[in-house]
Amino acid sequence: MHATRSLSRRTFLALAGALPFVPRLARAQSAVPVGIELYSVRNFLQKDLMGTVRAVAGLGYEVVEFYSPYYSWTPETAREVRKLMDDLGIRCLSTHNGANVFEPDNLQKAIDLNHAIGSKAIIMAGPGRVSTLDDWKRLVERLNAAAERLKPHGMSAGFHNHQLEWRPVEGTRPMDLIAKGTPKEFILQLDVGTALEAGVDPVAWIRANPGRIRSMHCKDWASDGRGYTVVFGEGNAPWKAIFEAAESVGGIECYLIEQEAGPAEEQMQRAERCLANWKRMRA
Repeated sequence: MHATRSLSRRTFLALAGALPFVPRLARAQSAVPVGIELYSVRNFLQKDLMGTVRAVAGLGYEVVEFYSPYYSWTPETAREVRKLMDDLGIRCLSTHNGANVFEPDNLQKAIDLNHAIGSKAIIMAGPGRVSTLDDWKRLVERLNAAAERLKPHGMSAGFHNHQLEWRPVEGTRPMDLIAKGTPKEFILQLDVGTALEAGVDPVAWIRANPGRIRSMHCKDWASDGRGYTVVFGEGNAPWKAIFEAAESVGGIECYLIEQEAGPAEEQMQRAERCLANWKRMRA
């Protein structure tokens, strides 16, 4: 355990400081790239944005997904982040956004920032305040309006599930309402761990929504009390079946590892371990 922690600390310090960049040509892109939702290393990100992006690229992640704090960036910061990613040979394909970003007056800023960093998908990370079925129907209308507005920019809208969306409201699961009420190009970003906790079969959901699962959060969950502290690949998720369904039916374009819980000081170490598990699983 001590040796693993020491390695991770050396890795982070070297990648965030001593190594200026990872050469683009040295990075072999997989058929479906594996990335990281940067919430996984949020404490590092809050202290050192650029250093953390360098560090996760150095670990071997091909894609990063920025979450809601990116919305406070200036255009200059977005351009600097894009330059760094270009130098590192990594990409940002999507961002996570609060429900408020999908309000008409707020969406343009997200469009501009996503365009600057090369992202093609603006994902709603949570529905905000909803309680009735009518609330969910109004949310679907807002998602559709955003999707239409993004089309001319070559971007897509999407929605990321948690547990809430699987609980029936007036006899209807909100996720079913969202899936049926949005166009085929709308991304249903599957969070595997929260689906499992809610009692949902992720493989069945993928197969029921062909071509819609273009992005996936590879978050594990364990029913033995570890919950979301379990590292990717060490919980209950049937990853082999999930990957097969995603790649044969789901239309998957990117896998994003998310480690939601665990000691803050071990976030980079856990990101390293998650990717090691991924590589063993996909070998």
